Parts: sequence; structure tokens; C-alpha cells
Amino acid sequence: MTTRAGFVALIGEPNAGKSTLTNRMVGAKVSIVTHKVQTTRARIRGVAIEGDSQIVFVDTPGLFQPKRRLDRAMVAAAWGGAADADVVVLLIEAHRGVTEGVKNILEGLADIGKGRKIALAINKIDRVKAEVLLALSKDLNDRYDFAETFMISAEKGHGVVALREWLAGELPKGPWLYPEDQIADLPMRMIAAEMTREKLTLRLHQELPYQLTVETENWEERKDGSARVDQVVYVARDGHKGIILGNKGESIKAISKAAREELEEFLGRRIHLFLQVKVREKWLDEAERYSEMGLNFKDGNK
Repeated sequence: MTTRAGFVALIGEPNAGKSTLTNRMVGAKVSIVTHKVQTTRARIRGVAIEGDSQIVFVDTPGLFQPKRRLDRAMVAAAWGGAADADVVVLLIEAHRGVTEGVKNILEGLADIGKGRKIALAINKIDRVKAEVLLALSKDLNDRYDFAETFMISAEKGHGVVALREWLAGELPKGPWLYPEDQIADLPMRMIAAEMTREKLTLRLHQELPYQLTVETENWEERKDGSARVDQVVYVARDGHKGIILGNKGESIKAISKAAREELEEFLGRRIHLFLQVKVREKWLDEAERYSEMGLNFKDGNK
């Protein structure tokens, strides 16, 4: 039996469906999924098994025009994830087609495309008619020489198996990189922080989700098999703290409950989750915060 193993980077614009596709491929929720753009910050790795192949998916932050230090660090992480991968999959939203952002990404592929296969996955195919899909596929393949093109719906699962099978056959031969039962290579502390950040993002509106970060400060295993998890939500302004806490603490209670329930389901055991909200006006300029997010602080420099 010949085994294969390698890294597959999913790249694309924010909200193209990369996190949804990662979770679908892995068969479990390892990546933050919200309706808001630019929610994935670090290169989340999810591990999937297909036949004799172990596919390590790198769900990168969305590629967009960066305006702030955090944005620049996220975009650098995305291109870095693609440059380190064995195979790259470019995800395009069927109903949005070739946007300015997609054109910029296609230009960037000229550099990282050397020496590795790049596939095209047109996502959300249920939103457009067949003739539109075919025209979009032809347009994109005229612009770049993709190794293969797939029509998928990451949310509904259409076409995902064919994509996973193709990826499995393209990876280099070699031993598996992770134990068979491991589905993510992020530390549990970071996965837990991402789960809480997702709940915050879903509940809060407008700009606030981009002005906060969550860190797991303490993880204490208990004799009864449960664990106590202490997390801190850092916000940039005092007014943000009040929004997160909500009237009589209602908002933070609901966020904590939702995050705890998801964490318990993920781990299959009891979790005691405690959240604190702290104001750190300059957290977006602190190297330590970037390390906790799995980003390189220096990549945020202009």
C-alpha cells in the first residue's frame, strides 16, 4: 500500500466559502464560519483522509486589499499558506464571477503557480444557471491554465467528493503527517478561542467583530473528566466592552453559553467556560496578540 500526504491551500476572496469547504472536507467543524467577511485570521489546518491519502487543508484568510496592520498580516498569511502548499485550490463564487479581487488573485498565482498544481473550484453553483457556470469556467481557464476545474457547493456538499478524490491523487507519496484520528493541528486552546470569536462575530454587528480578539488564558483539566477554560476577549474601546456585555450581562451570557455548548460537542465532555472582557486600546499593534492568532506581526508592516 502506498500512502500519500501533503498540504492543500484553499485561497480566494473573503466569504468565498473556504471555511465551509474545509469543514465539509474534514467532516467536522475546525474553521470559523460566519456570514461576515474576513473572519478567518490564521491558517487553520484541517486533516482529512481519502483512501490511502492524508490531506491537510490550509484554510487561509481571504485575499483582499489590506488597509490595517492586521489586514496586511492576514493577507501575507494567505499567500504564505499557498506558497507552502503542495496543491492550491482557488475558490470563486459562481454568482459573483470575475471581480477585481479575483483578477488580483489570478495575477498573484503567476508567482506561486510554479512547481505546483492549481485547481479551480467554482462554489455556490446552485445560485446560477448552467450556461453562466460554463461561461465563467471558460473565462477563468482562459485567464489561467488550471490543472482541473470543479463545480461545487461547499454548503450542500455537491461536487466535494470528486474534488477530494482528485486532491488525494495529486499529493506526494510518503507517510502520513498526523495520527489517523487527528482532525486539526491547531492547539485546542486556539480552537476554543476561535469558537468563542465565532459566537461573538455572529451576535455583534458592523465593525466591532474586527476590533476584537479572543485568547484562552487558562485550561485546567479536572479529576471528573471536565475542564475549566478561562478566556479573555480583548477590545479596543471602552464602548465595545459594554456592547459585548449587553444589558445586565445578557449578551456575554448568551455568547458564553453558545461557545461552551459547541466546545462540549466538539470534545465530547463537560466544559466550564469563563469569559472576561478587557479593554486594550493598542491590541492591534501588539506582537503578542498576533502570535496568539497564528499570524506574523512583522507581516503587518507597510
